[in-house]
Amino acid sequence: MTEMHCDVAIIGAGTAGLAAERAARKAGAKTLLIDDGFSGTTCATVGCMPSKLLIAAADATHRVRQAATFGIRTPSPTVDGPAVMNRLRKEREAFVAATLKTVEQIPSGIRVRGKARFIDRTTLALSDGKSVFAKAIVIATGARPSVPKTFEVLGELVLTNETIFELRSLPRSIAVVGAGPLGLELAQALARLDVDTEVFEQSDHLAALRDAEVVKELRSILTTEFRIYSGVKLEVARDGDAARLSWSGSSPGARSFDRVLIATGRPPQLQDLNLASAGVSMDKRGVPHFDSTTLQCGNAPIFLAGDADGQRPVLHEAALEGTIAGRNAAVFPDVQRAKRAVPLSIMFTDPPLATIGTPPSDTTVVGTGSYADQGRAKVDACNAGLVRIYANRESGAIAGAVLLGPAMDHMAHLFAWAIERGETVARMLELPVYHPILEEGLKPPLRQICESVGGDIAHLDSVAPPGA
Repeated sequence: MTEMHCDVAIIGAGTAGLAAERAARKAGAKTLLIDDGFSGTTCATVGCMPSKLLIAAADATHRVRQAATFGIRTPSPTVDGPAVMNRLRKEREAFVAATLKTVEQIPSGIRVRGKARFIDRTTLALSDGKSVFAKAIVIATGARPSVPKTFEVLGELVLTNETIFELRSLPRSIAVVGAGPLGLELAQALARLDVDTEVFEQSDHLAALRDAEVVKELRSILTTEFRIYSGVKLEVARDGDAARLSWSGSSPGARSFDRVLIATGRPPQLQDLNLASAGVSMDKRGVPHFDSTTLQCGNAPIFLAGDADGQRPVLHEAALEGTIAGRNAAVFPDVQRAKRAVPLSIMFTDPPLATIGTPPSDTTVVGTGSYADQGRAKVDACNAGLVRIYANRESGAIAGAVLLGPAMDHMAHLFAWAIERGETVARMLELPVYHPILEEGLKPPLRQICESVGGDIAHLDSVAPPGA
């Protein structure tokens, strides 16, 4: 049996694992990066980038159809399914190649191909029979699709985010199971690409939102393009080459679909690590208990980073967590608490939805603004959406926001930065905003909050442009 020794062993070569290896090596540790494929990050292969390529094709189709709104007459667009999917895969390959180039730049001897499982807190057994002895270990194994057992009868008719982008063409019809961000993004894209699309959600939630007013607005916008059935219980059967779904709820029904996309979440991929031998306590999902500021699991020399911890499954958080975990693993036991970034998540539907900071509480006041009558949005025929901004009742400091509307994927960053800097509502109202621009639609909810907390805004509103 071959033995390998290092200071820090990292399991998983995705975004978090790569960041952890870099951080640990930079801190002076001898590292080993273990992965069974070194095939690229989730973002490049089956996540952010291929989904945005599909959305881009859908948006192009939508813009052609919308041209008549501006008096531009064009033929109705014809969607070439094979061409859409071919471009998607071609561009995706370029993104994957870029990530693989990063992996190839890791010094020789650090990359170890194979699957790892714990023997004890500091020892790993590899699938090729080798053993790794480390002073500390970072788990960065990512997440995996979860297909409920009831759908197994459908066989190859079931798609996940790891298989949908391999389709040679687009299906005629699809049932999307799960109304989270991924499910809604892909549902809208497929509907715009002439796929007969319906969404089914067991709960009454949409996009993991807690704000009921934004949920109502989001549902109103999206259901102009495809149906969403909430609070349903599904029964599934195979109907020849199609999937037969029957559902209960407020609008019960049944129909057959060419394909079923399961978008009910991606649980942490920890099942093959033999974590019981690592001696760490775990929650009911099998995820080790860990400190979110150090990423350490209990008092063990084991750290958890990225989608494997199930907390903030987005790329920038995975990179940050990898850096924190790798650095702390390198200096164990002298771990340091790190300041975490303001929570920020974005759903790339049209209009985009962004959630920033913390939800409202008894100590916050809320400002609400509609984009239905916002000037620039009306000019561009994208006047739909609702923004909800939360601020501390005593200080007026921005605490969070839920933004649904045009360009909110960009404006979300303004709020994340404002929260990081401790900006108040009054201060944000003092900052220059050009006219006519979409950012003007943020001023009414900010004014509401300023008035609620007793701020003086009279001098800020000497000129109120129409549609602001």
